[in-house]
Amino acid sequence: MDKRQELKDNFDFYSRNCLQIRTKNKGLQNFFLNSAQKHIHERLEKQLKEKGKVRAIILKGRQQGMSTYVEGRFLWRVTHNKGVRAFILTHDAESTNALFEMTERYYSNLPPFVKPEISASNAKELSFAKLDSGYKIGTAGNKAVGRGQTIQFFHGSEVAFWANASEHTKGIMQAIPDSGGTEVIFESTANGVGNFFHEQWKAAEKNESEFEAIFIPWFWQTEYRKQCDDFSYTAEEELLVSTYGLDKEQIAWRRAKVVELTTDGVDGSKAFKQEYPNNAAEAFQVSGGDGLISASDCMRARKRTEKGSGPLVVGVDPSRGGDRFATIKRQGRKMYDPKCFVGDECNSLGKNVAICKKILDTVCPIANRVPDMMFIDYGSGVDIVDRLHELGYKDRVRCINFGSGALDPEKYTNKRNEMWGELAEWIKDESLPVEIPDSDDVQADLCASPYDRDAKDRRVLWSKDRIKQKLGFSPDIGDAGALTLAEPVSLDKPVNVNMSFASGW
Repeated sequence: MDKRQELKDNFDFYSRNCLQIRTKNKGLQNFFLNSAQKHIHERLEKQLKEKGKVRAIILKGRQQGMSTYVEGRFLWRVTHNKGVRAFILTHDAESTNALFEMTERYYSNLPPFVKPEISASNAKELSFAKLDSGYKIGTAGNKAVGRGQTIQFFHGSEVAFWANASEHTKGIMQAIPDSGGTEVIFESTANGVGNFFHEQWKAAEKNESEFEAIFIPWFWQTEYRKQCDDFSYTAEEELLVSTYGLDKEQIAWRRAKVVELTTDGVDGSKAFKQEYPNNAAEAFQVSGGDGLISASDCMRARKRTEKGSGPLVVGVDPSRGGDRFATIKRQGRKMYDPKCFVGDECNSLGKNVAICKKILDTVCPIANRVPDMMFIDYGSGVDIVDRLHELGYKDRVRCINFGSGALDPEKYTNKRNEMWGELAEWIKDESLPVEIPDSDDVQADLCASPYDRDAKDRRVLWSKDRIKQKLGFSPDIGDAGALTLAEPVSLDKPVNVNMSFASGW
């Protein structure tokens, strides 16, 4: 390929030959993509090739070079195409200044043969008259921006920290044509839950929007290491080493950063997980409190492999008000096969009954049996239970009222608190290790279990509506998992296994 053409078509080639970045200890250097930037670039190029446009939301830790990459990518776009505009929106004035300074540095150091003439450079804007293209950077303030202009490339930087984020994006998305070649990239570190960025991330994770969710863990950064003498790992560090393959220099860096973040009463370990997450689920945490189930307990259970034994129990949390229709299976110390249905998949009683009937009729290949019991939430599932009883499943389907009395009223205020409390103890019990699905989505639901305490010091789980309002999503898979522990199930009346049933469910 002609080198000039390759500079136009290949950003990786362009960046290392044309762009310069200011490094911490070596001054100006050519821009070679790091591992995180390469991963992002590959994902965006794949999406562009398959869908003709880019719509991405990126969740990452601090200082992983996302703005460095996107600003370079967009300068490449506007200096190689006619009649296009790039707009970058940051969360504060300091960031706006820093990113425009970086962009000016990119432009100033471009080789002459890829450096179009500037017609204007002011107010955080570069204009290229001969190309009829431009590049502008602004700050997300109290007034919505982006209206009244056409934008082909948009980068939202640290979106979780924007004021009036939904208003800004509403105007911006109207300014971006829904046509080939356009790019919209939202990126941020997490900033709690329930905000615009968190809501958009959850929607992208569930494929409920056109945005692709991309997570970047902190340990991909080669500079996040610290030279150290030999030392012993804590139990938490041993889990990180076994789960993510971290080495001692990475653990030493993490230790130092946790100490740095432990100030003014802040829990440094918890702050580290938000600022430098290992996975998407732990990035979003309930501010000011912990849940019944911790991320570390979930991670231990995710990485285990246990054999199921005893009765096969299914928990079903039917959808209500736009929530997911969630199911999950548990056999003894093994919980597995979470499934979620949304929209047209579960929008009628007939479809809901069909989902449950198929589970009840199908031999589970892991347990080699059909379910012995299915517990369904009474709140939105009573009609499903009635219909299943009419169809002959009365011995294997039971309705559970979350608000009913607990089997142990001294310990729990009601059935819902009892089920979730038993689920938390089931996951935490190190004497009898358990396995749960190795899924960020499942972990997020299980950890969405904030609670208060009543006058008798009993833990009282927040209401589902309160959790949804605070976190921006409903922990439906968690409720389904809790339902598998609703009541003891025995094998006194074993279910006949009909191997003619399909075993793929």
